[in-house]
Amino acid sequence: MRKPLVVGISGGTGSGKTTLTVQIAEHFAPQVAVVFHDSYYKAHNGLGADELNGLNYDHPDAFDNDLLVAHLQALIAGNPVEAPVYDYAVHNRSTKTQPILPAPLILVEGIVLFTEPRLLELCDIKVFVDVEADVRVLRRIKRDVVERGRSIESVESQYLSTVKPMHDIYVEPSKRHADIIVPQGGHNQVALRMLIGAFEAELQNS
Repeated sequence: MRKPLVVGISGGTGSGKTTLTVQIAEHFAPQVAVVFHDSYYKAHNGLGADELNGLNYDHPDAFDNDLLVAHLQALIAGNPVEAPVYDYAVHNRSTKTQPILPAPLILVEGIVLFTEPRLLELCDIKVFVDVEADVRVLRRIKRDVVERGRSIESVESQYLSTVKPMHDIYVEPSKRHADIIVPQGGHNQVALRMLIGAFEAELQNS
């Protein structure tokens, strides 16, 4: 069995990295597995709502990287995994899991993906989606208010207290690990076509 091509896709909140990931996955389907770092938020069973709301979800330590690394290693070895499912409504991991099957192309997407050395080691190609801060903020507000039912006040508070500081400390510096930097995220169709072509060439040569 050939080793799958593992592509890490990172970038700040609201950068469009998920849109880019989905577009790439749609092109390569069904020969692709998609793993979202957000699914691997640590479980915080036993904490109350106020305690959950007060946690820093934008720090690298918020993620169960041990489990993600184990799952990626299993997928690379050709074994299926049961990925956790995170429930944003209650700020905790749900009791459900999502099966992910091994595939020739594995896409791994996450904000602080490139801050973990073990994940960097597993990624054959590292893509960073780079978008201006004001665009990212507006996208974050729209997503959290419209899709996740949060108030403007709570989104603003979280952005100022954790999202922006963590971006400046961890996400932005992690860009130096990228092999490819994509401006405009999923809206950059030229970059999308170039990435697809590069991945196709890598898969053919592997």
